Amino acid sequence: MTTYVFPPSDIPSLPIEGSGQRFPVRRVYCIGRNYAAHAIEMGGDPTREQPFFFQKNPDNLDASGEFPYPDHCNDLHHEIEMVVALHSGGRNIPVDRALEHVWGYGVGLDMTRRDLQDVAKKAGRPWEIAKAFERSAPVGPLQPVTEVGHPDAGRIELTVNGEVRQTGDLNQLIWKVPEMISYLSDYFELAAGDVIMTGTPSGVGPVQRGDVMEASVQGLGSLTVTVV
Repeated sequence: MTTYVFPPSDIPSLPIEGSGQRFPVRRVYCIGRNYAAHAIEMGGDPTREQPFFFQKNPDNLDASGEFPYPDHCNDLHHEIEMVVALHSGGRNIPVDRALEHVWGYGVGLDMTRRDLQDVAKKAGRPWEIAKAFERSAPVGPLQPVTEVGHPDAGRIELTVNGEVRQTGDLNQLIWKVPEMISYLSDYFELAAGDVIMTGTPSGVGPVQRGDVMEASVQGLGSLTVTVV
């Protein structure tokens, strides 16, 4: 029997639509600038340059419906994303076999301390202070592939207080879901419980305490989050 010097933390997990079961989370990978218009608004190249990823912590995922405005930030931005959840993994996964590893999909937000990210970019430093802070990834319930299939087209939209801020279509992803899985598996050993946030369309912008964000992906439902 394994003993620990103090009780270990609970395993981070996500709710599943229509089920009392939970999806245990192992790692969270996030791709940057994966919609052409967003790449342009962030000063990047909208072409298929080599993809790049950063990570959030598994316990950054939060399904409570509330997002606490973080300390040390004066410019907090919303980024709506489709979430991909894996039930298996491996190394060097071929693109044409990648979707076999997907358990389901969901709707999520990559909340970003943009002012701290800008400082990090200028200094050539990592982004974790801007991306991987507490509860920085609000998410909705996951939808199993058996119910929703593999969405590769459909409207993705975010409103703030009823005003449309971000809108796009999943068919505008520069790197598609199978390509992301395959690329990641060349550099990491993917496994059950891994989550991939697939990038955000253009229109990212600030939110304040009291704002209500509603994120939706066609076929995957919606997520309502209040900034507190």
